[in-house]
Amino acid sequence: MFRNIREDIASVFERDPAARNTFEVLTCYPGLHARMFHRLAHCLWHSGLKWPARFLSYLARGLTGVEIHPGATIGKRFFIDHGMGIVIGETAEIGDDVTLYHGVTLGGTSWRDGKRHPTLLDGVVVGAGAKILGPITIGAGAKIGSNAVVVKDVPAGSTAVGIPARILDEERKKSTGFDAYGMGNDQNDPVAKALHGLIGHSVTVDQRIDSILQHLEKMGVNVQDERATADKFDPGHLNKIVD
Repeated sequence: MFRNIREDIASVFERDPAARNTFEVLTCYPGLHARMFHRLAHCLWHSGLKWPARFLSYLARGLTGVEIHPGATIGKRFFIDHGMGIVIGETAEIGDDVTLYHGVTLGGTSWRDGKRHPTLLDGVVVGAGAKILGPITIGAGAKIGSNAVVVKDVPAGSTAVGIPARILDEERKKSTGFDAYGMGNDQNDPVAKALHGLIGHSVTVDQRIDSILQHLEKMGVNVQDERATADKFDPGHLNKIVD
């Protein structure tokens, strides 16, 4: 037990540069407290003491802001940064050296008995606000971006972002990186994509109209009024708003 606690404290120093000393970590880190409560609740759960285990988990949630079902299985050096709003379901399985930021949910998508919650293999990092739902597997070393909603398996070493989450290819991973807190510029926003498509089409139409007006001017037709009407709409201004 004490060896595990020492490992948990060491993992805090490794992954949080704000940690200054052991006393501060022991007294001011709710993620560490939640992990300690869960160890005891997990032992009670598997000893057949279901209600005491659930009640202890309930008290821990009130004290730490982290809700971990006593039936969940968690490996070594598990690190919760900030902690508030984290929910980990009964059949969730978490490997060694996993990191969760605040607001993460490891939830189920079914009311049936059996495996309902995700499995996170060793070294997974899950950004703030991400939701990983159902009996899926997040491969070793994978990263889940902030606010992502993951409903399918994620291969080892991959980075998944967006709603629903999609896997970034290697080139895009290099350019965008992994952000545990913010939404990246590459988020799959269908409204923005649709607006950009309309603006692009509008620019093409304007170019064709301008070409037609030029030909009419060469033929001696007065097109001043038509040009004035066309100039009132500037698609470039709308493009700046969308960006």
